[in-house]
Amino acid sequence: MKIISTNISKIKTVVHNGKEVKTGIFKTATNEPVTIEKLSIIGDEQADLVYHGGVDKAVYAFSHNHYDYWRRMLANEDLTSGIFGENFTISDLDEANIHIGDHIRIGTALLEVSQPRVPCFKLAIALNNKNSLKLFTQYYCTGVYFRVIEQGVAKTGDAVTIEKKAAHNISVKKLFQAFFDKKYVGYEDVLLEALTLPELAVEWQEKLKKKLAIKVESAK
Repeated sequence: MKIISTNISKIKTVVHNGKEVKTGIFKTATNEPVTIEKLSIIGDEQADLVYHGGVDKAVYAFSHNHYDYWRRMLANEDLTSGIFGENFTISDLDEANIHIGDHIRIGTALLEVSQPRVPCFKLAIALNNKNSLKLFTQYYCTGVYFRVIEQGVAKTGDAVTIEKKAAHNISVKKLFQAFFDKKYVGYEDVLLEALTLPELAVEWQEKLKKKLAIKVESAK
């Protein structure tokens, strides 16, 4: 794996459904090295710190390999790196083989996989497609959020390597699909196992508790 594009943005204001919306999703490529700190990348801004950025979502990466799929699906050949709001567009980043708690070296920084990405309405704004949220959720390849174990510097062209694999089989894709796919066989077992992982982001721990509680309640 390697970094195909390094992407950052300042907060921008756009009009959506007649209202002004502040967002940092419109990321553009930079050829300069970026500094990865505990809560974010220097020079990259998030408008809503409740849902973006922070310890468990300090860095977001998306696979370069998904772009051809999305160009076909959205009938848009102009999709360029960063359009999904990712800080790093990475070759061969496979959510099915990246597990919660994996340690991944990006440039000189060491990151830990914390959770899948759940898209919000701002992705639909960036892609200019109202159906994109549904399509993104159904594809199950969401990109990867990281927390920062060791701060460092990264740039386009740098190697991306897995330095430590987690001792379980809860991949980013499996967790996301088990949560959202109503036909996923054995989803409860996946979610229950995921809840035992201390590396799983607090946001997702709460999501899983809520979903499992609803399931238990409905079974009474």
